[in-house]
Amino acid sequence: MNVDAITKTLHPLEVKVLLHFEQGQDIATEVMISALGFNLGQCNQSLSWLSAKGCVTEKSREKRIVYELTELGRQQLDSGTPEERMLKLLSDTGPMQMPEIARTLGIENKDVGSAYGQLSREGALLMDADKRLTVSGEAESVRMTRTLLERAKSGEIADSDLTDAERQLMAGISRKRGASSSAFRMAEREDVVYELTADGLVLKGELRKAGITGNELGTLTSDMLKDGSWKGREFRAYNVHFPPGRLVPGRRNPYSEYLDQVKDKLTSLGFEEFDGPLVETEFWNSDALFMPQFHAARDIHDVYYLKNPDHAREIEEPYLSQVAATHENGWTTGSSGWNYHFDHDFTRRLILRSQGTVLSAKQLPKAKVPGRYFGIARCFRYDRVDATHLSDFYQTEGIVLGEDVNLRTLLGLLQMFAVELAGAAEVKYVPGYFPFTEPSVEVHIKHPVLGWFELGGSGIFRPEVTEPLGIKVPVIAWGLGIDRMALMHLGLDDLRELFSQDIESVRLRRRK
Repeated sequence: MNVDAITKTLHPLEVKVLLHFEQGQDIATEVMISALGFNLGQCNQSLSWLSAKGCVTEKSREKRIVYELTELGRQQLDSGTPEERMLKLLSDTGPMQMPEIARTLGIENKDVGSAYGQLSREGALLMDADKRLTVSGEAESVRMTRTLLERAKSGEIADSDLTDAERQLMAGISRKRGASSSAFRMAEREDVVYELTADGLVLKGELRKAGITGNELGTLTSDMLKDGSWKGREFRAYNVHFPPGRLVPGRRNPYSEYLDQVKDKLTSLGFEEFDGPLVETEFWNSDALFMPQFHAARDIHDVYYLKNPDHAREIEEPYLSQVAATHENGWTTGSSGWNYHFDHDFTRRLILRSQGTVLSAKQLPKAKVPGRYFGIARCFRYDRVDATHLSDFYQTEGIVLGEDVNLRTLLGLLQMFAVELAGAAEVKYVPGYFPFTEPSVEVHIKHPVLGWFELGGSGIFRPEVTEPLGIKVPVIAWGLGIDRMALMHLGLDDLRELFSQDIESVRLRRRK
């Protein structure tokens, strides 16, 4: 042990403990509080430091249970328990019914009922034929509870100080967790006793030789310079090699900040934001998008189903009937539909939203023409998690309605997302297939590490989607993985880094 080095690093609290206690003497928090003037926190901190340096060692450890007043207990100490107040009221006014007692005392009916149950078991209250309560005797529990409340006023009550009867009563009026509804909170305490080690005794001798008392000043303030109180005082040694405290200013999460940048960009272009619930029906998630109920994407391995409740009560009309007819025979859209029997029970099935396009479908019946809308939706699909896939993810979803919108309009928007918002240098468009758009386009971007990956899908909504929901004009739509856009924009190569719990990594990414 480097005695000189450790002596210089001792805190004044540690110094006072070492100098006060002798070899073999018990070092307990009660003694430290009374003899050294420490508070409980200072006791625990100094003993923790000294234990880490090997200057003190644990001698004994004893667990004990104590009871302390809750906020409700302090209220009952001042105004009385429900049982106490009921007995006094009935003694003063005579028989009353329970609802009248609750109104008079300003307490809840359930508390009056609980109090009556306790007092009737002790024979202190009786109920007559008119359901009026009357005092019929004394209640030992009321007297005992009042005694416990008074005792706890000056501090916690040790379980070992209770009689068997008091301990039995305390079990009913105390809680260990969620104690806000009880008069007492039960807590476990540990009484740990330490003693000086051989190294601690050596340090104690060195402190005395050096004349260190623990009263040395650790800080020189401007007030001390002004009034001269620093003169004649001893100061603690200052380690010029000790690193200064780290100042970490608060910053927004970079991904959250990026999402706001996307929103700002779209709103500046005249888009209105929409949103919706995480839990959706099969109707809005898939059926309204002309996705047949036998489509492979309906497989239970791709969609998360709710267990309870498992179905919505109803689907809005006339959209249910019109969408169902479109699936079965094309309705009035000019399509032949999917030629199967539409399941009206299946369409009410509740699932976690699996695609952001559900927001576009729900927006169509109330959309303005012309109109521009977007949303950022959290979606859920069963998937293997890797650098470019997550089981829950975000999509930026949007639609543009109008007589003049076309594929060129769509490609211009996709270019903006890929280049301006994702920051991609290389972009390509690939023909795609979706049951709800025709033509359909996938946009791909090239990542410097991951290579080419799909950003998302888009297209022009088919009449089988728009007309049953009341729209007669062309509608372009897109659903892009905004997580992947952020991956490119923030210079990351793994989606999981967007949701990292490593705060240092997040701070470093923010600085970049």
